[in-house]
Amino acid sequence: MPMPGYVFRDGQPTPDSEMQEQQHGLQVAASSTDMRRVSTSTSSAMNTPASSTTDSDHPTDSHALANADHDEKGAAQVNEHDKVKNLGWNEHPKEIPGLVGGLDNDDLWALVRRFNKQMYHVKATKEPLLAGLDLNIADEDEFSPDKLRANVERLYMTVIIGLMGFGKHIARLRSWREPRRTGAFAAVYAAAWLLNLLVPTFLTTFIVLIVYPPARPILFPPAPLALVDSNTGGVQSPAAGVLGSHDSATGAPEKHKGEAVEQEASNFVSGIGSIALSSATGKHDQADPEPESLTPSEGKHEQGDPDSDPLNKSVPDPTRLAMAGADAKTAASGGTPSEHHDKTKQPMEDAMWGKMRPVMHVVGDVADGWERFANALSPTSPFPKERPRLVLASVLIPGVAVSLVTTSAMFVRMTSFGVGVGFFSDPLVWRGLDWLNTNYPNWQKFLEIRNSLLKGVPTNAQLTITLLRIGEANKAPLPPPPSSDQPPPNKPKSLNGDELALDASNEEIHSAIHEDPTEKEAAEAAAATTEGTEGKPKHRHGEHILGFFKGTTKTGVETKLGVDVLRAKIGSTHAKNHLGVLPKAADLGPSGPVDFKGRYKGHRGWINISTAAAVPCVSWSKEPSDGTGGAVEHTIDKHDKHVAFKVPIKDIQELKKVGGLGWKAKIVVGWATGKTVADGLEIVDKEGNTWKLTAIQYREELFNRLLAIGGQKWESW
Repeated sequence: MPMPGYVFRDGQPTPDSEMQEQQHGLQVAASSTDMRRVSTSTSSAMNTPASSTTDSDHPTDSHALANADHDEKGAAQVNEHDKVKNLGWNEHPKEIPGLVGGLDNDDLWALVRRFNKQMYHVKATKEPLLAGLDLNIADEDEFSPDKLRANVERLYMTVIIGLMGFGKHIARLRSWREPRRTGAFAAVYAAAWLLNLLVPTFLTTFIVLIVYPPARPILFPPAPLALVDSNTGGVQSPAAGVLGSHDSATGAPEKHKGEAVEQEASNFVSGIGSIALSSATGKHDQADPEPESLTPSEGKHEQGDPDSDPLNKSVPDPTRLAMAGADAKTAASGGTPSEHHDKTKQPMEDAMWGKMRPVMHVVGDVADGWERFANALSPTSPFPKERPRLVLASVLIPGVAVSLVTTSAMFVRMTSFGVGVGFFSDPLVWRGLDWLNTNYPNWQKFLEIRNSLLKGVPTNAQLTITLLRIGEANKAPLPPPPSSDQPPPNKPKSLNGDELALDASNEEIHSAIHEDPTEKEAAEAAAATTEGTEGKPKHRHGEHILGFFKGTTKTGVETKLGVDVLRAKIGSTHAKNHLGVLPKAADLGPSGPVDFKGRYKGHRGWINISTAAAVPCVSWSKEPSDGTGGAVEHTIDKHDKHVAFKVPIKDIQELKKVGGLGWKAKIVVGWATGKTVADGLEIVDKEGNTWKLTAIQYREELFNRLLAIGGQKWESW
């Protein structure tokens, strides 16, 4: 194998994935390099050379796919000129054209919404990528309850919802409510059992489902998840009372596709035990402002006091309520809850929190693996469509051949032999592991499913960053997901009962998916009667007391933030960071895709992304640009602070979302005022200089643009 830096016939350097293998002395055939790269088959949704990812301008497969010439194009894949195109930022979603070819806008926005919730902190890395895709989770990623919450929500939306769907398909088959389908399955099973071909039949069925997607709806006709009874396999009324969504367990109505299952995931996490309590309240939130302050001149990190923020320090810790309640119960029972008597309390708490990091990583890895399998079975453009399915099927084909010649007796003997070898060969196994660890320190990485069987198959986050890069490559940033303050309509989603393979008439399905009008009228009449005849309920006194404290807290918050204005004028860094965190009507307005409203050192201004310039940069100015994405004309002057800083995007080393307030203060402010806190963003360059931007409108979209524009290989922290 040639050494790193060798130039192939196409004039391109050795790719990352091969450099890593060369470092460990692995001999990889040149043909395998092409297999790892983008397929040029007609099944692919793009036309690009198989070695496109080896270009020095495309450090990952994701960058190469984003810059390729795709067969099926949307509005974000057409590069007409050098100016940045506004494809509908701040517009109604119905007025936005199809953005990416082969992908519905609602599906795209669902991916972006979940990406925004998953990604908080990224760092650029120069380490070779074994699978050709960046934005992997760092091994050193520290535990945070908020990260655990995000991972458990992903687990619900992928694994748990998927298993629920599988279980309901099994219930439908067992119920014989679809006699033709169940009868066909029973006949095939009986024939395979009589011929002693059960294993080959199962494996062949899996291969057909993998390689030939049209077979999936034939063997397993889809149906809304909430409409199927898991016990009887028949039709049931959704738990939400109306079938407002098809992919959620409750069938709750949603304003945009995917929002119902996202809300279910959030409520799922909020209902779990003591660790989930900390996750739900967001202790040590990733978006907390750093316990480090910045020097006004150089932008360097300066160590500070973790509780130096007076607003956050003055708020009690709500996650201690659970422990306080347990201590109170112990004291009432005659126990001694004090730490002076209970020497196990602090060590046990430390041990529990310490073990949460591997738990969080396991949950994230399971969700990542499920997403990769889903994206291999049903690839999304621009990723190759046929190759991942063929790789999965090729693993099962030898199993079919072996099962045809293996009897049950042979299988039992081979299994018992394997158990014996595994039990009695411990010294040999450890010697082999020591040899591997000595000669190939990272050999376990090559065995991970993401670097072997599912190599080149993205997670949803990696798919999303590729789609964002497509827009940036064509000077057409993707518009943000639509949002609205209005509740979702309480009406069923469109459904064709004739196309459902359920044993139910159209009348039964119609009755199940619609809210019962008699129950609705009875509930409304009972509520009206209660209000009209009983007057003020007795429990209103408690509500008045709660309202009094809420109003008092709101006044205190507003007073505290008002004092921060004065403290900011005399140079308080924390006070400057608090300015604008509760936006006023005058602060709201259209932002993006080039200029974003935000503050720097407490001053109002605009964050500008100039990608049409010779060197793409991000800068902060007191004035907006012309909106074309060209170079900012103002000069950096310490006396005339039109442009406070300008950072080349290629020099960005780290991006981190930070909260406008500490996690405790944010809870109190949100409860008392009902307003959304405007958060911030930290940018770190290669020299270690840090710029902290606060009170940013469209913070998520600014983060995504900076993440997708450059050629960095990112790692999630």
